[in-house]
Amino acid sequence: MPEVSSKPRVSIGMPVYNSERYVAEAIESHLRQTFRDFELVITDNSSTDRSGDICRAYAARDPRIRYHLNRENVGAGGNFCRCFALSQGDYFRWTPSDDVVGPELLELCLEVLERDPSVVLAYPRTRLIDGEGRILQDYDENLHVTDGSPSVRFKKVVRNLRLCNVQYGLVRRDVLARTGLMRSYTGGDIPLIHELSLYGKFYEVPEHLFYRRMHEGAASAMKDEKDVMTLYDPKKRDTLFLYNWVQFGADLKSVARAPIPFAEKLRIYAFEGRRMIWDRKDLAEELASAAASIGRKMAKS
Repeated sequence: MPEVSSKPRVSIGMPVYNSERYVAEAIESHLRQTFRDFELVITDNSSTDRSGDICRAYAARDPRIRYHLNRENVGAGGNFCRCFALSQGDYFRWTPSDDVVGPELLELCLEVLERDPSVVLAYPRTRLIDGEGRILQDYDENLHVTDGSPSVRFKKVVRNLRLCNVQYGLVRRDVLARTGLMRSYTGGDIPLIHELSLYGKFYEVPEHLFYRRMHEGAASAMKDEKDVMTLYDPKKRDTLFLYNWVQFGADLKSVARAPIPFAEKLRIYAFEGRRMIWDRKDLAEELASAAASIGRKMAKS
């Protein structure tokens, strides 16, 4: 049985919800890591399938695995944050319960972070796989961002971010703790990734070591906006949500609290102002839709 240190070097947070089909494979891929000094913190969001039984069985066999059951469904956002709150390592990464990783992911990402203190996030290249594990394609994140200027990094990340796979890279825990973490709404990972770029560089490990599963049960496959919102926070299913306005607001708050020079903040504020002008049609449509929704509710009351 593997030994576990009192404080592991690396923590892995695996938020789980009804993942019985894939969670065993996800756990197994972490147990094959060449770097061994880690803990795997599993937070089960009140699954109604066999996910809990599967995870408990693994926790009973390996002391590096800690299983926690949420008494109620706190939403994906809340469950991601709970993983982090329960972790202890100096470095942290989230991992989905339906994806798999290559055996050298932790070793190679940790090597980068320990070699260069200016890097806050190290991530491997991604391969997209289907529900059966067949490779669909390689996916280029285009987020190897090593500029010294926070405003330059922020702009590049905003412009290039697409599938948000870098969220599953290895991050310095102390930096992650200073952010707003995963937000409990649709696209709640986007402002987190934007914010991390304010604190340091993103480094891409050239090996393909993250295998993201694209299947019909994944959040990315959901079509109904209310279903997606319910996934992130069950209490917000019918909440009026101005996606673009909320995302801009989150970015501005992130910049305000970031420990960067005031001149850099001004450059980012100017960039965000231009983005709002470019996106003015979407912003206006959201306000119009919200006004119409409020009007309908008032008419019914």
